[in-house]
Amino acid sequence: MKRDAAVPAPLLTLTDARVVFGGQPALQGVTLTLHRGERLALVGANGAGKTTLLRLLHGLVPGTGRQTHGPVVAAMLFQRPFLLQLSVFRNVTLALWLRGVPAAERAARAHQALQRVGLDSLAQRPARTLSGGQQQRLALARAWALQPDILFLDEPTASLDPSAKKEVELLIEQLAADGVTLVMSTHNLGQAKRLCTRVAYLEAGRVLADLPVARFFDPVQPPPAAAAFLKGELPWH
Repeated sequence: MKRDAAVPAPLLTLTDARVVFGGQPALQGVTLTLHRGERLALVGANGAGKTTLLRLLHGLVPGTGRQTHGPVVAAMLFQRPFLLQLSVFRNVTLALWLRGVPAAERAARAHQALQRVGLDSLAQRPARTLSGGQQQRLALARAWALQPDILFLDEPTASLDPSAKKEVELLIEQLAADGVTLVMSTHNLGQAKRLCTRVAYLEAGRVLADLPVARFFDPVQPPPAAAAFLKGELPWH
C-alpha cells in the first residue's frame, strides 16, 4: 500500500490567544496554524484586531495562550516604515548588524537587496528624503536582506499612490515566489485576492472565518460569518 506523503510540520501555531489592552480584549480565542509558503491575508473592519494579531505573532505585544514555532527568522513591514536618519544603505546594513550578520557579508547583502527593489543607485541618499513608495521599497529591501522565513505586513500599500502600490505589490509577489511565508493585514480585498492563498476574517478580536482565498471570495456562497463584510454592509463602510 502506498503511504500518504507526510504532512509538513507547521511553521507557526497559535492556540487560544488573547490580548487585552486597558482591560478591553483586543484578541480573544484566536487559533491558527501557518505552514511554510502560505500567504495569509487578515481582513476585517477597523478595530477588528488585525494589527494586534500581526504584532502578537511577531512578538511585539504580550498575550496569553500558546504560540509554537521552529527556528524561524521573521521580519515586519509597517504601513509607514520607520527609517533612521541615515543613508539608504546604512538603514539596511544596520538591520543586518542587529540580526548578527557577519561584517564581511553585510555590504554585499545590502547592495543585493537594494538592487532587487531598484534603489541601489540611491544607496547614499538620506533615507527620509525618499518618496513614500521608495521608502516602502527600502523597508522591503531591509526585510528581504534578513532572509526571513516569515514576513508580516501591516497595510503595506495603504498610504501609497496607485503606481507605487503596484510596484510594492510586485515586490511582495517576488518575495512570496522565493518561498517567504506572508501574513498581511489589508483593507483592500482585491489585494488579498491577488497576493494571498488564504484569508482569515476577524471581527471584534475573533477569527470568524479562515478559508482558501477562492472559497472566501466565492460569489455564490461566501462564508456566512463574513457575508455582510464582503457586501460592504457593515456600519463603518
